[in-house]
Amino acid sequence: MSDSVLNTEFNSSPELVEKLYQYGITKTYHEGDIILDENSSIRSIPIVMKGMMKVIRTEEDGREILLYYIKAGESCIMSFLGGMHNEKSIVKAEVEEDTEILFLPIDKVSLFIKEYPEWLDYIFRLYHKRFEELLDIINAIAFKKVDERLLNLLQKKSELSNSTTIIITHEQLANELGTARVVVSRLLKQLEEEGKLKLGRNKIQLLF
Repeated sequence: MSDSVLNTEFNSSPELVEKLYQYGITKTYHEGDIILDENSSIRSIPIVMKGMMKVIRTEEDGREILLYYIKAGESCIMSFLGGMHNEKSIVKAEVEEDTEILFLPIDKVSLFIKEYPEWLDYIFRLYHKRFEELLDIINAIAFKKVDERLLNLLQKKSELSNSTTIIITHEQLANELGTARVVVSRLLKQLEEEGKLKLGRNKIQLLF
């Protein structure tokens, strides 16, 4: 699985894949583990080899909001930008499910940009994707009601996990949406009454 991820992303440059394995360090994490915290130094770039992470932003009042997910073959563009400019992290990266990550030292990130066009293209593609996702977040917060955002989040989680059953608490959903738990619980109960989902203990079964 690990080999196929990098080979797929950089199929035109086997040499780059070899260098990534040569200089990168692979580690395994479990659901809930924090890979990168806010205000921490960025010494390496995480490339997800297997599993999934989520990137979160915390406000001054302690509320959190989900920015985007990082799937297998992807990395965190915030880490790229912060690391290359020697800045502290402005986001938190948390493991969504058991995940294998390859960490590439920051100095190699800059070196590969000069030596491998495929690496620079990879960074631009990530930047473009994350930019669109952040625009979607802004649009949702500005123009959509919380119930719409909740449904969209549940659909996305279902697609990412390839399952109609989502293991999550109301508190976790509230944090990712940047709202209160009581609001999420009320909306979930309403959606259950409408026949769109079925609630269980720390799990939600989608019916649409």
